[in-house]
Amino acid sequence: MAEVLPFKALHYDLGKVGSLDAVAAPPYDVIDAAQRKALLERSPYNAVAIDLPKPFDPADPDSDPSGDPYAEAAARVESWNADGALVQDDAPSLWAMTQDYVAPDGNSYSRNGILARVRVEDYETGTVRPHERTHPGPLLDRLELTRATGYNLSPIFSLSTKDAWPLVEPGLADEPWGEARDEDGTVNRLWKIEDPDVHAAVSECLAGAQLLIADGHHRYETARTFRDEVDGEGPHNYTLMSLTGLDDPGLTVFPTHRVLSGFADDPERQQRLGNGLRELFDVTEVGREEIDPGVGVFGLYDAFHKRAFRLRLKDVGEVDRRLEDKPEAYRRLDSAILETLVLKGLAGMSDHDIDERNGLEYAKSVDAALAKVDEGDYDVAFIQRPVPVEQVKDIANTDAVMPPKSTFFFPKVMTGFAFNPVR
Repeated sequence: MAEVLPFKALHYDLGKVGSLDAVAAPPYDVIDAAQRKALLERSPYNAVAIDLPKPFDPADPDSDPSGDPYAEAAARVESWNADGALVQDDAPSLWAMTQDYVAPDGNSYSRNGILARVRVEDYETGTVRPHERTHPGPLLDRLELTRATGYNLSPIFSLSTKDAWPLVEPGLADEPWGEARDEDGTVNRLWKIEDPDVHAAVSECLAGAQLLIADGHHRYETARTFRDEVDGEGPHNYTLMSLTGLDDPGLTVFPTHRVLSGFADDPERQQRLGNGLRELFDVTEVGREEIDPGVGVFGLYDAFHKRAFRLRLKDVGEVDRRLEDKPEAYRRLDSAILETLVLKGLAGMSDHDIDERNGLEYAKSVDAALAKVDEGDYDVAFIQRPVPVEQVKDIANTDAVMPPKSTFFFPKVMTGFAFNPVR
């Protein structure tokens, strides 16, 4: 059973910091140095200062070589609390969130979510499940930050097999508590829900739900490690999540395309890939604008020909033979087909290569994937279709876990709306 509860949030005093827009930040793992600087120029209280503390940089004359970035983040939280920029609630609450956005497909959507604390479960219980394999991630970094600050600073984005949004929507005020716009133009609105009856109804609704991690696998693994490290009962047994129903009309999933390198200087490997693709797929030349794939079909663009092709799998039986130990929902997943037949098969990549991105990178749009090849950084691009939400559900109901970067859930959930104490 999923245990979803309100929490005594640490949150910004918007009267002190000016606006939620000034202090909210993207998730730490998508922020580069220039964006971090720009966020701090927007406000010295921006959440990036604590969620992505600055390590020692020998190229920065203001950087302190003796400084501990995690201790600095903890001290900043205490300082902001002391001067009133942050306030700690005495009573628990849930937080309702809407995200109005224009998706990569050009269409407009509105996605709903509820920020809550969720009991940390081992994956083996089946209550909380990863939806795809992760690359070896910055587990120690997130763990050190949690130890130092005592808070979950960035929510994990999870999908729920039951949708509690209809329980909170009727009570939302006309004006939200706060509003923030991210760099992609997504308008995030947040409402604080203090009604105990709504809290109880949400907890009851989601008690029988399965929660599927969409974004934040490393944060969840950090929460499991921290729980085990502290041991016993207490707030460390819970972690901060943003929960969206799998049936939410604004939930969209987009593809992540693969680009490979290491073929231009290896004619034999290049030839092996080309011959193998012709053996496994029907290959048709198309225009660049027609490279978008379909079910069981991939787009291909390579640096040698500078032409686009459509690859249609000849025989699904080949996939079934190589993945006979996997459920059918997994065997029909395009990223699993591509990884099995092409990356591991024809390109000879190992699990380690894929985990470490040796000769492999990802692109979130067709244009970005083709540009990586045109610019000479990569030799071939494989274009995938989006994974239907129904297929995500089907795989979630099995023990299989998708290959890395099988999905691109858009938009991200920002950091800075509310922080969850874990001690």
